[in-house]
Amino acid sequence: MMKKVLSFILVGTTVISCKPKSEKVSHEHTNALIHETSPYLLQHAHNPVNWEAWHPEVLQRAQKEDKLLLISIGYAACHWCHVMEKECFEDEEVAKVMNEHFINIKIDREERPDVDQIYMDAIQMISGQGGWPLNIVALPDGRPFWGATYVPKENWIKSLEQLAELYKTDKPRITGYAADLANGLNAINLVETDTDSERYSLEQLDTAVQHWTQYFDTFLGGHKRAPKFMMPNNWDFLLHYASTAQKPEIMEFVDTTLTRMAYGGIYDHVGGGFSRYAVDVKWHVPHFEKMLYDNGQLLSLYAKAYAATKNELYKEVVIGTLDFVQEELLDSSGGFYSSLDADSLDENGNLEEGAFYVWTEAELMELLGKNYDLFKDYFNINSYGHWEADNYVLIRDKNDVEIAEKYNISLSELKSTIKESLAVLKKERDKRPKPRLDDKILTSWNGLMLKGLVDAYRYLGEEAYLELALENAAFLQREMIKDDNSLFRNHKEGKSSINAFLDDYAAVIEAFVSLYEVTFDEKWLNISKQLLDYTKEHFFDKTSGMFFYTSDQDQSLIRRTIEVDDNVISSSNSMMAINLFKLHKLYPDEGYGDLSEQMVKNVQKDFDKRAQGFSNWLHLVLFQNQRFYEIAVIGEDSKAMGRELAKAYLPQSILVGSKGEGNLELLKNREVPGKTLTYICIEGACKLPVDSAGKALEQL
Repeated sequence: MMKKVLSFILVGTTVISCKPKSEKVSHEHTNALIHETSPYLLQHAHNPVNWEAWHPEVLQRAQKEDKLLLISIGYAACHWCHVMEKECFEDEEVAKVMNEHFINIKIDREERPDVDQIYMDAIQMISGQGGWPLNIVALPDGRPFWGATYVPKENWIKSLEQLAELYKTDKPRITGYAADLANGLNAINLVETDTDSERYSLEQLDTAVQHWTQYFDTFLGGHKRAPKFMMPNNWDFLLHYASTAQKPEIMEFVDTTLTRMAYGGIYDHVGGGFSRYAVDVKWHVPHFEKMLYDNGQLLSLYAKAYAATKNELYKEVVIGTLDFVQEELLDSSGGFYSSLDADSLDENGNLEEGAFYVWTEAELMELLGKNYDLFKDYFNINSYGHWEADNYVLIRDKNDVEIAEKYNISLSELKSTIKESLAVLKKERDKRPKPRLDDKILTSWNGLMLKGLVDAYRYLGEEAYLELALENAAFLQREMIKDDNSLFRNHKEGKSSINAFLDDYAAVIEAFVSLYEVTFDEKWLNISKQLLDYTKEHFFDKTSGMFFYTSDQDQSLIRRTIEVDDNVISSSNSMMAINLFKLHKLYPDEGYGDLSEQMVKNVQKDFDKRAQGFSNWLHLVLFQNQRFYEIAVIGEDSKAMGRELAKAYLPQSILVGSKGEGNLELLKNREVPGKTLTYICIEGACKLPVDSAGKALEQL
């Protein structure tokens, strides 16, 4: 029924994934967005539309004036957002209709994911599909009743005029539909406390993963579909599962996936780092935007995979990705920016997707000279690597040994030639106009990058990575944590703003616990516990046993969302459940473990048929059903021994240590003067201590 009520108005709607464009400036008009800091909002500050940001006073005014809200949501790396801006929001005729009948609100979904979640659910209920730009028309109190993604100009005007007229002539019909839709939005968000189910077993997990395998692309990696998103949490869990449950066929699939992604055009072979997703099945042609959250998670994944397999390719990916992040996304404050656009200016001064990244065969021949033939084979400057027009996207499909044997050269000579060739291309590419930067700094994405830096240091041992991690952690502590242990969401130009959401807390807690494990500096652990206790007080829902996405200190929306599905970023509740589980091992009297176990029970009914959508949760199934170790290192050389232990891929463990007793229960009454000892413990019960990392690993 919901889809039918206003279907006569839902015209011209096209759902298209997002890619960015370059800056376009016009100062004939200026609206309220000029006072915002989001690059996406500032892009619209000179539209003739009277845009305003999402602020309580704007919503209050809408109710006072009884004026409909037109809410348009996008982000800086969204191509179709900018297409609609050019066709509609920069148009005087369109602006006249919008300004006359609506209070117009622009939202950066990366700043306000709480609002985006609700209205994305709404448009999916209305039309069965979603995407960005996300355009919603709502009652003055914010309850939606119509939505569309990209709409061409004429259809946009027609739709808005019909909606405005309908609100004047048949308001009860509109308000009735909005009420029904609001009820539906709350109903689909319900999570019930499950007190009846048993703990999800390893046998059930095996069956769930087996069901998942039917979607595996065992030749090209990832899932059998296009476009292909990288889904780091999927492969992170499968790496964990394959390692601890002795599943060589799953490990082979993970290796295929990570290798193919690293070989693909989705990885920037010239400058390092990954784009957001590939439009094809072979990871070849990306939507070229680069996001901080992808690269942070992929750093962790490839570093762990290197620790588990010692595959040098994975190490090279970690190094290349970190080179990109430091060069393009690192702010002088120690924080990391959000993204790079896909579009940039081509040689003719026109905006073109991928212009910064692609090559013609003629360019490559001229630049590489005698190395071209080898390079051509290595990166498929042929039909396999061709994209469109004369452009090629670099992609590998053979390993180094195959290429070296074909050219009768040593591996070291091959690597040297390829490295030299890529350096030539990098130097040339740096002369091109760069993609536009979204320079806002988001707490949760920085938490993901911090975890990536920690894992890169942990498993590769490069001290510079730890230094960078400590700089980022210091930034988060200094700029994003308030005196009451709450967080800010956003930082731009020296100013922090917007109260944080659950994913901000979850990502920072996880990163700080990981940072403690490689430094044994209790400061990071203490901050993690303070943040966790704050979320328990202000985000926890006693009715469901889950955490709301928004704090009880924030303005009330249509609903308080409970996020449970793991997507391109793991859900905030799954991250929190893992944080609770691990901190229970260090603070056993706080009740964290019981909360974590209940959270898993509340969602486990969905594991059987949709394991890939709950892959981060599935770590907890392994934690709960297999031995999970607390590894405690005490003594003068605790840091050195801790470093040796941390290099091993041990997903079923948490590592603590200190020179003396320390403040943790695990470290008390275990110091032996003159010795550095490691204790392998389960729930505080420990085996006899050993005096070397090697002996400790044998016990594990």
